[in-house]
Amino acid sequence: MTPTVAVRVDGSPERVAALGSALADALDGGPAVLPLGPDAPEPDVAAGPGTAVVIATSGSTGEPKLVGLSAAAIRASAAATAARLGGPARWLLALPAEHVAGINVIARALLAGAPPVVQDLHAGFRPDDFAAACAELGDGRRYTSLVPTQLLRVLDGDGPALDALRGFDAVLVGGAALEAGLRARAVEAGARIVTTYGMSETCGGCVYDGVPLDGVVVDLDPDGRVLLGGPTLAGGYLGRPDETAAAFADGRFRTGDLGRWADGRLEILGRADDVIITGGEKIAPAAVERVLAAQPGVRATCVVGVPDPEWGQAVAAVVVRDGTDGGWAEPLRAAVRAELGRAAVPRRMLEVAEIPVRGIGKPDRSAVTQLVTRGGDDLHSSG
Repeated sequence: MTPTVAVRVDGSPERVAALGSALADALDGGPAVLPLGPDAPEPDVAAGPGTAVVIATSGSTGEPKLVGLSAAAIRASAAATAARLGGPARWLLALPAEHVAGINVIARALLAGAPPVVQDLHAGFRPDDFAAACAELGDGRRYTSLVPTQLLRVLDGDGPALDALRGFDAVLVGGAALEAGLRARAVEAGARIVTTYGMSETCGGCVYDGVPLDGVVVDLDPDGRVLLGGPTLAGGYLGRPDETAAAFADGRFRTGDLGRWADGRLEILGRADDVIITGGEKIAPAAVERVLAAQPGVRATCVVGVPDPEWGQAVAAVVVRDGTDGGWAEPLRAAVRAELGRAAVPRRMLEVAEIPVRGIGKPDRSAVTQLVTRGGDDLHSSG
């Protein structure tokens, strides 16, 4: 077994530098590195031969697992990313370093010849700090990686942060679905947006703007489940042989996501576990979210299924809006009805100030379900 060095990070440049040093050693054949957040428990774990990085999954369903990534997978991911984006560049790290997207930024920067410039996240993501960190990148090509919530804050902040965003040759956006309206707004503002899809088990993003990176294989099983393969694939879950065998088979990782091909690009329809069955009809929350997010005044939305005595489950949505006008719910329902049919119309809708998130920025659907369930007077129910 390979020894594992745990490095605790807290968002500060100093701790990221320590992680970067350990990662460089691991990529050269040294002990595997396990990045941990400030409050995460430290597991007693030894990695398998060839493992360079151990990453805890975000735990979207069940207990987080420990994923073992080889140096070869990390190098393949970095090389494929550079090839797709137009060559090596300086990187800005604006993500938590304990997540796979953060460790990837560090690895890509190191393999391109220089450590990343690090935005201090000790007190959270702030647009002004983003702008200040960008000023340290110097001349030449520059890349960064953000989650949709960060992108929204930069756009809302305008001023120096937005100017800094425009200066990147590519802004990777992943960790959660990027709504079409937010992407359009960013592109209109002059940002070069690249959406990414992937997970810890695939060494992070391996499909860019719906197109697999060089060497990455994407298949769909008969149920529409997305299967991913290629040189960026993880070796499996540490200490969980049964789950490894179930998820990794025939050179493919069986994701929890449903997808389809549209005009030669992979379109993610949402997680299989999130599908809502209402009155016998199957509804993909992501499809409803896309319709809602495209409506005027809607800044963000999240759709979930909640128990319903008549329908089994009811479609419910929380919405972040621009305006203060009344009567907003029915036009949104009408848009969903026109595009997806009556079964997909949210029977319950709640306006919120922001969508609850977890981990690196994924919508917290459990928290959203609780919000809708206890929405009280703010809940707009349809008859």
